[in-house]
Amino acid sequence: MPRLKHLLTFTRPLTLVFAGMTYTLGVGIARYLGRADNPLAFGLGFGWVILVVMAMNLLAVYFRPHEQRLIKDEPLQEQNWLRAAAFQLSVAALGVAALLTVFLLQQSISPTAFTFAAIILVVALIYALPPLRLVNSGFGEQILAAQVAAFVPAFSLALQTGDVHRLLSAAITPIILLAIAYFLVLNFATYKEDVKYERRTLLTRAGWERAVNLHHIVIFLAYLSLAAMPLLGLPSAIFFPPFYIAPLALLQIFTLHRISQGAPANWTFLTTLAASVLGLTIYIFIVTFWIR
Repeated sequence: MPRLKHLLTFTRPLTLVFAGMTYTLGVGIARYLGRADNPLAFGLGFGWVILVVMAMNLLAVYFRPHEQRLIKDEPLQEQNWLRAAAFQLSVAALGVAALLTVFLLQQSISPTAFTFAAIILVVALIYALPPLRLVNSGFGEQILAAQVAAFVPAFSLALQTGDVHRLLSAAITPIILLAIAYFLVLNFATYKEDVKYERRTLLTRAGWERAVNLHHIVIFLAYLSLAAMPLLGLPSAIFFPPFYIAPLALLQIFTLHRISQGAPANWTFLTTLAASVLGLTIYIFIVTFWIR
């Protein structure tokens, strides 16, 4: 049972949830445009995305340097079992994803959808696999944010409509920024361990003080982009509702600022808060597009 729990942790379930949500957002935009008319493609694409992102997360664990323990205080034999299981599960996920690809191609998906599928797969591989292994490049957080918040919804929208739409770019801009803030908060929680094992993250590359400022800036830019969308001719009824989450975003900024000033760090609260800001923003967009 503990082994299965560890494997589940390695899949990064919350990242999978966010990927599923942004995929649904893409279909919601297609529905808003009156062109969400392929439920089979929706189901096949949803399964494909979850499997590829899960394989990406598991491969990132498998190729972690052996001197870095996967689970603290676990014996070497257990570490080796977990690595092998992560690799086998990732191969199985990619195998099923390959089968779903065949079914998707039978749906005569558009070149645009195929292109985004290829981008998602390539990003997943270069994120996790040597020699590039972007997860430890210092840019892993931005790559992961783009994967989940941009490429996934673009793929799902293109599956339904055959192309992308400017509404997609408008919706994913604040989501990408909030995703970067969320993954940056995760880095703060593991900062000591990352420094110990010389892992290159956005936080270790930028430094603590700059990373705190970056966190605040990307959240500010997320809401600035939302405010700017009606000025660009996009419907305010779509881009106003996410402002209901702004008080939580301000609390997220305030909490990290207090920690940076020496207040006791409650990382569980802060990571939950950051995940809530991101998740609720995506959810509000989904509901708004699906009900209109």
